[in-house]
Amino acid sequence: MKVLVAVKRVIDYNVKIRVKADNSGVETANVKFSMNPFDEIAVEEAVRLKEAGKATEIVVVSMGPAASQETIRTALAMGADRGILVQSDDELQPLAVAKLLKAVVDKEQPGLVILGKQAIDDDSNQTGQMLAALLGWAQGTFASKVTIGDGSLEVTREVDGGLETVSLKLPAIVTTDLRLNEPRYASLPNIMKAKKKPIDTLAPADLGVDTAPRLVTIKVEEPPKRKAGIKVPDMAALVDKLKNEAKVI
Repeated sequence: MKVLVAVKRVIDYNVKIRVKADNSGVETANVKFSMNPFDEIAVEEAVRLKEAGKATEIVVVSMGPAASQETIRTALAMGADRGILVQSDDELQPLAVAKLLKAVVDKEQPGLVILGKQAIDDDSNQTGQMLAALLGWAQGTFASKVTIGDGSLEVTREVDGGLETVSLKLPAIVTTDLRLNEPRYASLPNIMKAKKKPIDTLAPADLGVDTAPRLVTIKVEEPPKRKAGIKVPDMAALVDKLKNEAKVI
């Protein structure tokens, strides 16, 4: 079974986000980028499936600028076999990404598509669901456990009330949650091997997809700074403030 994994290049989660002076977006100049953490989990799960003999090939696909090749190389160093970059310097919103992924899926014909449940830059949590709708495939979102069977898979999902297990027929879409696994660090030999693994580069036009944005960002602002806390002398004063000032009781 071929597994397709979608990965995104995002601002590194350790970087403090700064809003541009004109409030048009966040500052990306001279900022460290890395693979979206949820997508790292997706790559790790695909590699584990291959190690268990459930997958025969892992194809990693990313959409974005030429620098996204670095993100693909990271996935190749983790154990993926080859990569595909859909190169575009334009803003790619979730629906456009889902349409591009559908075109890649139609071309590659994988038995399973794994991607992170959301990206930490826009937090949309939409691409996996949109892709499943466009393909007409079953979907298991927020996965904390994946078990492959004969032509099917079971996905344990993180839901508000606890855990839910669903059975899906392959081909299917899985989006990963934090508790699914712990991504591995790429070893130096694998990093060197990844440099020789192939990456095909395509343009959205090659896939016949219109990526024009449908949403417009009007303004980006930093959240208000938290006010300093106060100390109260006793429980009675605390209850009084919660009741009369905070009005939460």
